Amino acid sequence: MSVRPAWKVREDGEPTSWYTVRLAFPDEACVEVLAVVSAESVSVEDVRARPALSLDDLTVLAEWIEEPLFERCGSGRESPSVNGPDGAAAGTAAGGSGARRARPVRPRGIEGRRLVAEEYRAAQDQGVDPVLAVMRTTGHSRRRSLSMIAQARDAGFLTPRHVRR
Repeated sequence: MSVRPAWKVREDGEPTSWYTVRLAFPDEACVEVLAVVSAESVSVEDVRARPALSLDDLTVLAEWIEEPLFERCGSGRESPSVNGPDGAAAGTAAGGSGARRARPVRPRGIEGRRLVAEEYRAAQDQGVDPVLAVMRTTGHSRRRSLSMIAQARDAGFLTPRHVRR
C-alpha cells in the first residue's frame, strides 16, 4: 500500500488535501483511490480497481485505506472504531478471516473448470443467467468468465454449444 499527496488547497483558511492511495494485492489486483482530507471530513472522490470491486469490497474500502491515510496525512485525529453490525472486527463481521482480497480464491486448472461448470449448471437449474452466476462467484469480468466457461466445455464438464453432425 502506498499513500502519496496529490495536491493541497487552502480555502477560507482551512487546508484541503488530496491523496492518492494505491493498494496492491497478492493476486495482482490493484485499487487506486483519490481521497480528500479536510478539517471536517475524509471522503473518496475517485476509485479505480482492476478487477472491478464487488459491492462487499466497496463497502469496506474505507476500512482498507483509513489507517494508512490518517498516518500519512498526520491529521492527529483518532480513527473511528471499525466494527461490523454484530460488534465483530471488520472483515470478520461477515464470517471472513479479517484478511481481504479483491477476488475470492479459486482453484486453477481442472478443479477450477469443474467448479465453474458446477456453478454454471446450478444457475441454469435455478433459471438465472449462468454467465452472471460465474461472474459473481469468480469475481472476473464477463469476458474472462466466458473464457472460463469455454475452458470448462473443452474439458468436457459442460455440453457443447452446438450439436456436431
